Amino acid sequence: MTRPSTSTSTSTSGSTSGSTYASGAARASVAVAELDLDGPDGPVLSLGPAPGGPPLGEGDIYALVRLRGRPAATVYCRVGAGEDPAEVLSAAFRARHDPGRYTPSAAEPSAVDPPAEPHAPPRTTVVVGTRERAGQLARALDSLLAQDHPDFRVLVVDNAPVTSATRDLVASRYAGRVDYVHEPRTGLALAHNRGLAEADGAVVAFTDDDVIADPHWLTALTAPFAADPGLGCVTGLILPARLTTPAQILLESHGGFAKGLEPRLYDPARPPADEPLFPFTAGSFGSGANMAFRAEALRAVGGFDPATGTGTPARGGDDLYAFVRVLSAGHRLRYTPWALVWHHHRETWRDLEDQAYGYGAGLTAYLTAILVRRPALLPALLAKLPRGLAHARAITAHRPAGEAEPAHGAHGARSYPWPRGLSRLERRGMLYGPLGYAKARRRISGDGGRT
Repeated sequence: MTRPSTSTSTSTSGSTSGSTYASGAARASVAVAELDLDGPDGPVLSLGPAPGGPPLGEGDIYALVRLRGRPAATVYCRVGAGEDPAEVLSAAFRARHDPGRYTPSAAEPSAVDPPAEPHAPPRTTVVVGTRERAGQLARALDSLLAQDHPDFRVLVVDNAPVTSATRDLVASRYAGRVDYVHEPRTGLALAHNRGLAEADGAVVAFTDDDVIADPHWLTALTAPFAADPGLGCVTGLILPARLTTPAQILLESHGGFAKGLEPRLYDPARPPADEPLFPFTAGSFGSGANMAFRAEALRAVGGFDPATGTGTPARGGDDLYAFVRVLSAGHRLRYTPWALVWHHHRETWRDLEDQAYGYGAGLTAYLTAILVRRPALLPALLAKLPRGLAHARAITAHRPAGEAEPAHGAHGARSYPWPRGLSRLERRGMLYGPLGYAKARRRISGDGGRT
């Protein structure tokens, strides 16, 4: 969960104003593109999957570079008048990366070709939780139905709707291709748990209604489960669908939702040496818009905590909670950048303020949830708490222009200053998180639901 999107607003007194922010960050739109270096006649540059951005040509371009069909890197360039954008981006990639490093290996299934038996991707249910966003939901569903996975089902969970728009959309446009269920209680974790209960696949994948999934996404995300019986969770790469507002550009310049372009395996039996807080730094594992679980493993740990996540007073943390619970049960977690979705970042300064506050709140809410539900983990957390506080301060620090985010950097995007007002909001959110979790538990208990 890297500055996850939230829908609940919060007080922003004392934060940087939108006008102040706009004076320090980019004002122009950035074109989002894909660069295939293996075109028959040389590199092929195309616009990204989302319409409405600036055209390719003179100006700023943010591009995903593919080699042998796989995401290999992201590059950011300013293309001058009369320059060929494909040539400029290709040169920038080759100046920073060795193309020979990007070769398929037996350790990771190809995101392009279906893996050979016995590692065919398992039957999967794709769960999309949504609430009153039928327009963008249709865009996401179109991309999900275009997946090359051989055996999957798409399930829309309509979370506490106030209109029939989502139900009508599924019935009229996707009848027979997409299943619909209604979850009357508000909260993304509750929607995900309803999807988990309804899932009929060995694997259950989750994504959001504001993404466009790459056609190879689901195959790349789920094939690792067939290759590794000890795998409990797989997460994937999230890149920006559009960069048309200063808020979107600022967020992506500090890492956005991406976790890098290198695959990684997290094994509780072999804690990573470079993450001394493991497994409590769950934000480095992935994000809820792009994750899949072995269904039996997720059910065995009780699914998602319903008092976490968007739509609750806790504001977030449902994905992080699930990651840690699955890892603490002894399962491995794999991050694979070849499982790609394009995310529509929130567009306004107020949205970014909400994200900052919600990120902080969700972070400490999920830690509270872990300790409430798994108190046996308290000694391990306390032992790592001093370094955890230093880590929390580092990830919310005001960073000067050009300084990369500590965990993952800007992965090819131009860096702009992270405003102090947003850092303060993240820290305020961290202070609020445990209280928000307690409020959410009381609300669910009052509604007669399990906590």
